[in-house]
Amino acid sequence: MAHMTEWLPATPENILRAAEVLRKGGLVAFPTETVYGLGANALDIHAVGRIFTAKERPAEDPLIIHLSRRSNLKQVAQSIPALAQTLAERFWPGPLTLILPKQPAVPDLVTAGLNTVAVRVPAHPIALALIEAADVPVAAPSANRFGHTSPTTAQHVWHDLQARIDILLDGGPTPIGVESTVLDVSSDPPCILRPGGVTREQLQAVIGPVAIWNRQTPPSGGLPSPGLLERHYAPRANVIFFLGSGEPQVQLALMEYLNALLAEGKRVGALALDREAEPLERQGALVFRLGPDVESAARHIYAGLRWLDSQQVEIVLCRDLGEDGLGLAIRDRLQRAAVRVIRV
Repeated sequence: MAHMTEWLPATPENILRAAEVLRKGGLVAFPTETVYGLGANALDIHAVGRIFTAKERPAEDPLIIHLSRRSNLKQVAQSIPALAQTLAERFWPGPLTLILPKQPAVPDLVTAGLNTVAVRVPAHPIALALIEAADVPVAAPSANRFGHTSPTTAQHVWHDLQARIDILLDGGPTPIGVESTVLDVSSDPPCILRPGGVTREQLQAVIGPVAIWNRQTPPSGGLPSPGLLERHYAPRANVIFFLGSGEPQVQLALMEYLNALLAEGKRVGALALDREAEPLERQGALVFRLGPDVESAARHIYAGLRWLDSQQVEIVLCRDLGEDGLGLAIRDRLQRAAVRVIRV
């Protein structure tokens, strides 16, 4: 008989039920402020193994451990450098993941065999209530099939993982929409391995210079952070990403490319800020409007990719939104989702 996933509203009673499932080695999908996570008891290797099976995720891609409070860090991290302490005090709960030396109790499967662990305290009342009630550290990657577009609604999770997990807690759309920022505090200066919900500017205001990991030099062995694989976050349609700092030039290049595709009879979709949508629609693209600004674009980027997939477009065109604020995280996700990056 097929396994049945329960899709439940995140009431206090259902949160307690889900916490019990986590304690017993089950899988629970739940909202965080970034995207929906797929949680298991991080200290139970069999439960963690079920995450990899449900997602079809390769073992070299590590998981982030979620805690309900900063004071629980010692359960999973062997030492907490002063810099990490400062960052945790300033940004937790919040979308910042820190890479720290791991406790031996954390299974190697969680950390891709490395002696470091990725850890954060999420800033979402449902996530915090669930982890607190379960009373275990919760390993939770995004609640989707591996490599696919991340989920920002319960419907997205259901589409990817129904019958593979035990409970889906529905807490509505997630407020930030891109994953947490992953920061390696062991390097000098500290290095962003994955840009995300806490911006480089916010980090630099607290700790001074912050480097950004060079995508051209992938680490050998296990990856220190999730989200570092070259191809990731991808819809079924082929994403073509226009990268460049001059907004009018980039927009013009995108329009010319669109016209050429439409002339070939292709069904083309586009992700665009509200102010740029109309010319694309007039030309014949199916446009998903991301909203007026970068924050809104971050919130809607994955929903947009999923919606365009549902409309059976063959190609999705999108452009760079710069590197200020959440723009850097959006650039990272779209570059990894793209089959082609066109530099303008």
